Amino acid sequence: MSDVWDPHGSLQRALWIGGAQWSGKTTVAELIAEEYGLTVYHYDYHDARGHQDRRIARRVALGEPLGDATPDHVWVDQGPEAMAAETLAGFPVRFEWALDDLRALFTGRPAIAEGWGLRPELVAPLLDSLRRMVVLVPTEDFRQHQLRTLPRAGTLNVPVSSPARSQANRVARDRLVADDVAHHARRLGIRVIEVDGTRDAMAVAAEVAEQFAPYLGATTAA
Repeated sequence: MSDVWDPHGSLQRALWIGGAQWSGKTTVAELIAEEYGLTVYHYDYHDARGHQDRRIARRVALGEPLGDATPDHVWVDQGPEAMAAETLAGFPVRFEWALDDLRALFTGRPAIAEGWGLRPELVAPLLDSLRRMVVLVPTEDFRQHQLRTLPRAGTLNVPVSSPARSQANRVARDRLVADDVAHHARRLGIRVIEVDGTRDAMAVAAEVAEQFAPYLGATTAA
């Protein structure tokens, strides 16, 4: 990664948890961070909130409409294949914004960056070792469990003309994106951990921490 601008060395030290929706990335990252005294960068939070100004500025530069698409256009009018393709096409631009956030960090220990937009094919060029990244994907049974038990997974909380169709499209899109991220990770030799619900979050976090062990050092947690 010698040609990647990294003024504080934060990208070089980072640990990465990518993968699919509803696979426990945030929970696992926070458990490891608490255990080892690390900082977590939550991609989804920044992508949905902090990057909105950049999104609008990019539309201005490209001569595109400034407003967001209507909820019906996003969730109802398109099929899941088109939705997945649009999502995948947007990840590279949004990844650059995440890198800018991470460049501003200076931590004596690695930061853990987690989120579904941290794609293996985008992160791989930054890695000095493949052990710095894992990809979490849910099995279909665990995905269905999350849909039944997590309110934010089981209901799309936006005003649409067809809630049932929008949720079905969303679930199918997420399945396609999950298959794609697992495919790219395996192609690149990045470890994929399938989350099937037979182990709790602590156990999955322990497996991820074992993957990251060369970079974690001794625990600093109280």
